[in-house]
Amino acid sequence: MKAIHFGAGNIGRGFIGKLLADANATLTFADVNQPLIDQLDHQQSYEVNVVGENSSVERVNNVRAVHSNSPDAVRHISQADVVTTAVGPQILEKIAKTLALGLIERHQLGNENPLNIIACENMVRGTSQLKQHVMREIPQNLHLWVEEHVGFVDSAVDRIVPPGEAANDDPLSVTVETFSEWIVDSTQFKGAMPDIKGMETTTNLMAYVERKLFTLNTGHAITAYLGQLSGLQTIRDAICDSDIRQTVKGAMQESGAVLIQRYGFDPVQHAAYIDKILHRFENPYLRDDVERVGRQPLRKLSAGDRLIRPLLGTIEYGLPHNDLVKGIAAAMCYRNPLDPQALTLVSLLEQQGVENTLMSISDLTDTAIIAEIATAYRAMYKPSAA
Repeated sequence: MKAIHFGAGNIGRGFIGKLLADANATLTFADVNQPLIDQLDHQQSYEVNVVGENSSVERVNNVRAVHSNSPDAVRHISQADVVTTAVGPQILEKIAKTLALGLIERHQLGNENPLNIIACENMVRGTSQLKQHVMREIPQNLHLWVEEHVGFVDSAVDRIVPPGEAANDDPLSVTVETFSEWIVDSTQFKGAMPDIKGMETTTNLMAYVERKLFTLNTGHAITAYLGQLSGLQTIRDAICDSDIRQTVKGAMQESGAVLIQRYGFDPVQHAAYIDKILHRFENPYLRDDVERVGRQPLRKLSAGDRLIRPLLGTIEYGLPHNDLVKGIAAAMCYRNPLDPQALTLVSLLEQQGVENTLMSISDLTDTAIIAEIATAYRAMYKPSAA
């Protein structure tokens, strides 16, 4: 199996890339960070420190690296069996041109072997969105060929991979938690599904996409925003605060009630899932700063993301949402002078006020909910602490 993975950062190396390497794929990373590419292509291996109750150090070997926008990347796509990404939602559109060129070259070479592309991003139906970007770059006369030979497979991914100091003088070393989950939509593959241990299949992907988004992502973000408001530095520090933990767990229970109503998840099993995630936040071996987890607040406050989407579900089903409201208000309090979205948020609040800003970034229209969030925001935000 030949694989090219876009995104050679910590998540790419520590999660999806590692699973591909463990499956004995001929693996090439693609990235725009030239020093990282050079180091990875020279070293051709790196260590993954898996930390938790059962820690281990595992080495990934026999990998190569190319620049994402290079002819080499295009050539690899033309010959690959699997293309994966872990680049971040905002970068998918930027790699679409390279993917399109690879598919065009694949057609020119007469390579009709099935190719499956899987975007492994923190977003809903990320591969479907990537497909739209790619198809815009491909001539109309090749669209049918692409539809016949290329699978665009949506997925849900879950593993905490914080930035960390390189261990053993190895700049490529990466630290990850023991837990990982990679679920793919089995209905979207072309040809046989690749044999990758750790990749699970389902015919009901949206249930698992929203379970992860409404639980892990919702809880992680609210922990970060409440943590920063309380002057705490790490996710572990924040979730060990009893008041923050109570609100975070309450928000995940509120979003969980939506999932139970919508998808029929077992309430007892989902409660155990929430407890497992809280335990993961407490992992003493992972240092994850609240400012990192809270970054890009505008994206996280958008209508389809981890805060507003579950809130809309509670409105749809007439369910409680007090702790989700607190979490959204805390997100609007996020301040980080190094984060362009946080600076934009401050500017919007100054120019438009709380209610108008919330409507413009989240597309909320329910005036009662907007008023609840605005009231919570004004109670939380202390300008002197910004």
